[in-house]
Amino acid sequence: MSVKVKTMNLAALGIAATTTVFAFAVTFFFVNSDIIASVGASLIMGFVTYVTSRYMIWRFVLQRIKPIYQLMFERDLNTSELAKHFEGRDIVNNMGDDIAEWAEKKAAEIVRLKEMENYRKEFLGNVSHELKTPLFTLQGYIITLMDGGLDDPEVNMRYLERANKNIERLIAIVNDLESISKLEMKVMQLENERFDIVALAKEAAESICEQKNENGITIKVEGWEPIEVFADKRRIEQVFSNLLSNSIKYGRKGGTTTVRFIDMFDKVMIEVSDNGIGISKEDLPRIFERFFRVDKSRSRENGGTGLGLAIVKHIIEAQGEKVVVRSELGKGTTFGFTLKKYL
Repeated sequence: MSVKVKTMNLAALGIAATTTVFAFAVTFFFVNSDIIASVGASLIMGFVTYVTSRYMIWRFVLQRIKPIYQLMFERDLNTSELAKHFEGRDIVNNMGDDIAEWAEKKAAEIVRLKEMENYRKEFLGNVSHELKTPLFTLQGYIITLMDGGLDDPEVNMRYLERANKNIERLIAIVNDLESISKLEMKVMQLENERFDIVALAKEAAESICEQKNENGITIKVEGWEPIEVFADKRRIEQVFSNLLSNSIKYGRKGGTTTVRFIDMFDKVMIEVSDNGIGISKEDLPRIFERFFRVDKSRSRENGGTGLGLAIVKHIIEAQGEKVVVRSELGKGTTFGFTLKKYL
């Protein structure tokens, strides 16, 4: 119960001094004790009074402020816990600091909750919009088929193919949302293994090149020597796929996307650069947000879900690493992330 409290000490000393004087007067003038005995008795009485009054004041102060600290700590407290919190500190001075700190944290929490609420509303609006577009299109195709288009072999096959394309887009959105949710909740188990990151990048580039590439973009992988890393190969392949697909969607016609590797001792930096349309400074801070698009119409035409970069960010962070981006409008964009090398 060692608590340094200047105000409490002064109060206890005042009571003890008054008691000492009173005890000396009683023993010397009324009991007729000699001066040495009177001084000794009065000092003992004063010391006992000081210890007792200090303890009683200490208990009184703690009992008074306990409701405040129970509110700040958001749980029930006993007196000994509160005494331990103030051990070696001045209650009066530190209580003001504690309350100010608590009020500051609460204010920051309110601001954070408001931001989260705005983000939640925006996210729900984005999800609704992303799902609504293919659903309404799908509904239109089905209604057309039901109104007689089913009897026309050319019309029904064309509309069924378009309907299937929208269903595939819906499935892609749901799968991407599921992946992000699992990564955020940390329920997705990473299966880290040893593999050559250069070979994986080349495989991903070949796979992307075989897909639709209307802009005629060339993908180059700079690197011949194997670089072995320790990570989840399937997830890192997904990272390459999303970044390379993104570079094709926003690339300049006849442009180039380059994958390069930078040795960083125990890590390797992987960069995916393009010479496409670039990203404005205003958009850069939001580039990894769900459903955020630099060019909304263009990415939707290419079948993007708006979740690719958000997934990239979560996968890299799940590996304990960071993903960064630098870009200049009209000159291109570079995404970079690090992985631990297998040493």
